[in-house]
Amino acid sequence: MLRPILSLLGTVFSLITLIVVVVGLSIGAVLHIYGKDLPSHESLANYTPPTISRIYSGEGRIIDEFARERRLFTPAEDIPDLVKQAFISAEDKNFYTHGGYDAVGIASAVVDAVKSRGRNVRGASTITQQVMKNFLLSGDRQMERKIKEIILATRIEETLSKDKILELYLNEIFLGQNSYGVAAAAQTYFNKTLRELAPHEAATIASMPKAPSDYHPVREKERLLERRNYVLKQMWDNGYLTEAAYEEERATPLRSVQNGDFEPFSAELPPRDYFTDEIRRQLSENFGEGEFFTGGLSVRATIDPEMQVQAAHALRRQLELYDRGQGRWRGTGQTLPQEVLGTEAKWREALGKVSVARDIDLDGPWYPAVVLETGEQVMRVGVEGVEGIQEVPRSDIKWLAGDFNSTFEVGDVVHVRRVTGQDGAFVNWSLRQVPEVQGGFVAMDVNTGRVIAMQGGFSYQASVFNRATQALRQPGSSFKPFVYAAALDSGYSPATIVIDAPIEINTPQGLWRPRNSSNKFYGPTPLRTGIEQSRNLMTIRLAQEVGMDVIADYAERFGVYDNMGQFLANSLGSEETTLYNMVAAYAMFANGGERVRPTLVDRVQDRYGKTIYRHDERECVNCDDPGIPENRGPRIVSDRERVMNAVTAYQLTSMLKGVVDRGTASGAINLPVPVAGKTGTTNDARDVWFVGFTSNIAAGCYIGHDQPRGLGKSAYGSSLCGPVFQEFMTEAVKKYGGGPFDVPPGGHFIKIDRFTGARLSDDAEGANVVAEYFRDGEEPVFGLAYDGGFAMGNDLELFSAGERERVQEVTTSTGEKARVGGKASFGSMSSGGLY
Repeated sequence: MLRPILSLLGTVFSLITLIVVVVGLSIGAVLHIYGKDLPSHESLANYTPPTISRIYSGEGRIIDEFARERRLFTPAEDIPDLVKQAFISAEDKNFYTHGGYDAVGIASAVVDAVKSRGRNVRGASTITQQVMKNFLLSGDRQMERKIKEIILATRIEETLSKDKILELYLNEIFLGQNSYGVAAAAQTYFNKTLRELAPHEAATIASMPKAPSDYHPVREKERLLERRNYVLKQMWDNGYLTEAAYEEERATPLRSVQNGDFEPFSAELPPRDYFTDEIRRQLSENFGEGEFFTGGLSVRATIDPEMQVQAAHALRRQLELYDRGQGRWRGTGQTLPQEVLGTEAKWREALGKVSVARDIDLDGPWYPAVVLETGEQVMRVGVEGVEGIQEVPRSDIKWLAGDFNSTFEVGDVVHVRRVTGQDGAFVNWSLRQVPEVQGGFVAMDVNTGRVIAMQGGFSYQASVFNRATQALRQPGSSFKPFVYAAALDSGYSPATIVIDAPIEINTPQGLWRPRNSSNKFYGPTPLRTGIEQSRNLMTIRLAQEVGMDVIADYAERFGVYDNMGQFLANSLGSEETTLYNMVAAYAMFANGGERVRPTLVDRVQDRYGKTIYRHDERECVNCDDPGIPENRGPRIVSDRERVMNAVTAYQLTSMLKGVVDRGTASGAINLPVPVAGKTGTTNDARDVWFVGFTSNIAAGCYIGHDQPRGLGKSAYGSSLCGPVFQEFMTEAVKKYGGGPFDVPPGGHFIKIDRFTGARLSDDAEGANVVAEYFRDGEEPVFGLAYDGGFAMGNDLELFSAGERERVQEVTTSTGEKARVGGKASFGSMSSGGLY
C-alpha cells in the first residue's frame, strides 16, 4: 500500500525536478542568447547627457540659450527628496528594494492583463529598466526588449548605486514641452527651481513620464489633474506625505506656465538677436555644432547690453528715417482671412499666430495689429495684447501719398506703436513698417577686440541674415586709409604732393575714366587733403605709385581681405568685404598699429566649469601681489603682433581726424572727444559707410539694399551712416570716455600748408595750417609731386584753394534744407569708391 504512494510521489518529484531543470535551462538559454550582444552598461558610469549651452552677459545674466533637447543636468545630491519620492511613487515604489526588476510587479501586470482579456495592459518596468531602455535599447520587438531590459537592469544594479541610477533617470527622461529631465521640466511648467517645488507640483511633473502628450496641462487638464492626484495618493500611501499634507495638496488647483498662472522662463530672457546668433554660428564652427548644442557650455559674451540697445536704436532710427522718406507703403505682406474678423476672440487668436517681427523697440515697442476698418480720417485696428479697438489718425500717414482707403485693406496685418507727448502721456497710435533698406553696425574695444555691440539688420525676427558679419559689400572710400597707410609706410608723408588730375585707363571692359565726387580736378595736393576730401584720382595715382601688390598685402595683413585682387579699381574699395572686418582693421589704427582679433566671446567653460577658451591671453605680471597700491592697477604685458609702424598709425589717425574735423564727415560727427574716421559711398550709392574711432572705441556702419541698388542722389556715407555713428558714440563716450590719441615716440611735428604742402614756420596759424608728425631722422622733401605715371594736361581747369564747390540745396525726408555736392557718374566705371 505504501510502496505505490511512494512511487507516485517519486514520479511527481521527478517530473517537478525535470520541469524545474528544463525551465532553468530554458531561462539560462534565453539569458545566454539575449545577453550575448547587449551594449555595455558600464558606459553609463561616465554618461554625460546632452545639456543646454547658455550665453551670459558680462554681468552674469543669461541672455540666450541653445539646445536640441532642453535639459539642465542636476546631480543626484542636488535633487530634493520630494522630487525623488514623487517619481518613485509614480513609477517604481519598490525602487530601493528590488534588484533591477520587480517580479511581483510583473506578475501583477500579467494577472491584470489576463483578467481584462488584454484590455488593461500596463507596463511593469522599473526605473532601472526604463534607464536601460532610454539609454541602451530601442523600442522595437516588445518581448525581446523586455528580456534585454531585465538582463541589463540586473547588471547595472551591480555596477551603479541606486542614487546614480535615479540621477540618470531623472536627468534623461522626456517630460513634454521639449523638456528633458526634472530641472528643465520644473522651469518649463512652473518657472521654478527643483527646491522651490511644492508637493503637488512635483507630483505634476512625475505624472508626465507615462505619456507627456496625453497629459498636456491645457488640452488635457482634467486628465493631468486626475493623474497628479493619483501620484499624491501614492506618496501618502508610501509614507512620504502625511494625511493632512495629502489632503491640502490634493485640493490645490492645477496651475502651470502653459495656463498663464506663471510667467514663462523665456520672458526673463531678451529676444534672440544678431549678437547671440553670431556667437552660435562662430562657436558651432570652432567646437562643432554637436558640442555647442549638447555640451552644456557656459559662454561669457563681450556684449554690453546697454550699448547693444543703443546700437539697435541708432541703426533702426536711420533706416526708418530713410524708408519713410521714400513715401511708399509695403506693410508686412500678411493678411487675416475675412472669416476671423467677425469676432474679437477669433481675430486675436489668428493675429497671435501670424509670423511677423515682435522684437522691434524704437521709440517704444512695435505691436502687430490687424486693420478692422478704414475711413477718411481714421483707421481702426486691433492691437495684439491691447484691449479694445484702437484708432490711427489721418495725420499719421502724411508721409504717404495715398489715404487709408487706397492704401490699406481690411484684414491687413500691420505694425503700430504708441506716440506719446513730452510728458509721456499717450497721444495716438502710429503705423510703422520694417524698412526695405537694411544695414549693419559694429562697435568694439580698440585694444582687446571685444565687440560691445553689433546689430545685423533692422529686426532679427524679420531677417536673421547678419549684415555686420555675413554681408559682403563694397567698402568704397572707407577702404582708402589702407592705400594711404601703405604709402606712409613706404616713405611718403602726410605732406607728400600727389597730382589730382584726370586719368584714362584701358581695361578689358573698355576705357575707364574715374572722377572725383565733385567732377572737378584739384592739381597738386598733399596726401592729408586728398583723404580728408576723399579724392578718387589722387588715390588711384597713389596706388599706382606704391603698387597694388603692396596695398593688397596691407589689406590682407589688417584682415580686410583674405586674398585681395591687385586691380587699381580696388584701391577705391570695389572689392567686397564685411563691416566686421573693416571695424577690426580700423581698431588697429586707433591702438597704434597692433594686431586686434575681434571677438564676441570672452570665455567658454565646459559643463564642469573648466575654461576651454579664453580670448585675452595677455600675462598679468603681478595680479597675485597683495601689495599693489589702491591707486594703481596690476601690470599686464601685451604680446600682440605689430601690423604697422606706430608713427604711421598716428599719422594716419591724424589724417582721419581731419576727415571728421573738416572733411567729408565734418557735418555729421560732433563728439566731445577727438574722433577719426572715414566715409564711404559706392557708385550710385549702392552702399554707404562710415567707420570711425575714438581713443578706445571703434565703430562702423553700413547701409544698403540686400539686392544692391542705388539709394538716391542725397545718399552719402556721411548723411546716412554718420548719424548712426553719432547717436551711438554720444552714449558710448558718456560710458567709456575718450581722450587725445597717443603720440608715439620717434617723431616730431612740422607745420605745413594743408592745401599746398609747403613748410611753414613754427609760429604759423590759420585755417590752412596743420601740424604734421614726421619720423625722426627722415628729413621730409617738400614740393616734390607724384603723378603715378599718368600724365597731366596743361589746359585743365583746376579747383583752387579757397574756391567753393558747386553745391545744391535739397529738401530732406524730414522737411529740412541741406546743401550737398553734385553727384558723379564715374563714366563706365561700375564699382569703387565715390565720396
